[in-house]
Amino acid sequence: MPIEPFHTLLNQFLDHLRYERQASPHTLRNYESDLNQFFAYLAPANSNTKELRINHITNLTIRKWLSNLNSDHKQKSSIARKLAALRTFFQFLVREKLLEVNPAKLVATPRRDKKLPIHLSESQVIRLIETPDTTTDLGKRDRLILELLYATGVRVSELLALNLNDIDFKNKLLLITGKRRKERMAPFGDPAATALKEYLIIRNNFIQNAPVTKSQPQPLILNYQGTRMTNRTVGRLVEKYLQLCADTHHISPRSLRHSCATHLLDNGADLRDIQELLGHARLSTTQLYTQLSMNKLIDAYRQAHPLA
Repeated sequence: MPIEPFHTLLNQFLDHLRYERQASPHTLRNYESDLNQFFAYLAPANSNTKELRINHITNLTIRKWLSNLNSDHKQKSSIARKLAALRTFFQFLVREKLLEVNPAKLVATPRRDKKLPIHLSESQVIRLIETPDTTTDLGKRDRLILELLYATGVRVSELLALNLNDIDFKNKLLLITGKRRKERMAPFGDPAATALKEYLIIRNNFIQNAPVTKSQPQPLILNYQGTRMTNRTVGRLVEKYLQLCADTHHISPRSLRHSCATHLLDNGADLRDIQELLGHARLSTTQLYTQLSMNKLIDAYRQAHPLA
């Protein structure tokens, strides 16, 4: 059977991710970008190389590309993601009987540098959350965003995907749809519940700003135009409030997720419960937070013990 051109196969693969695996737009963009980079490496635009033959790619071809990425000082996490994209792509071609073997399976994943999560202290979190001006509609919305990010530990994308019917007001629970469409429940406390109540009073003001053709009445979090917010907008929002908190630096929206997990662990929460709350597939991911707690214990020991 003749092999289709690379870009035809890529489009088929992206359709598979979009419709069969229900991948998010963010995931689709990453796969498309990584695979196009690989193709550009094998068949540069200024070369006379004919259409790339997929069945000529071997594990050695892939290793050489990863080696080049490493020489260009790409982060190991980025290289690992690109390799994962190739594995998934070639596995799709094997499934479609266009290839006999997956060459990327024979390539070892580069060992990632384990960076400890950056988090805020409890007092810093409180200062950050209280920064928005809640006398304004946008301030009420922003306060809710910060409250829920810290109270539930959700990812920004998960928060922005929430609809009104995902909220259990009585039991103070959110129905979160995480990675691979896996659902979990996330509880929130009284401060977040109060912020939610205040926001819902003025939420219709945002909806009224939206053109009829773009109105989105279902999303929980709306921008001032009455449509669902984006990850980038929330990133800028958090950065704006962090600039008003002079003692916080190098913090992102994800740092509130890390802060939630770290503070739960510091106050005696079980590691398995934190794993479930955050939606981690592997306990090893959650265990990174134990190192933060250990570092805190060591610092306290060195400061307090007379023979330290």
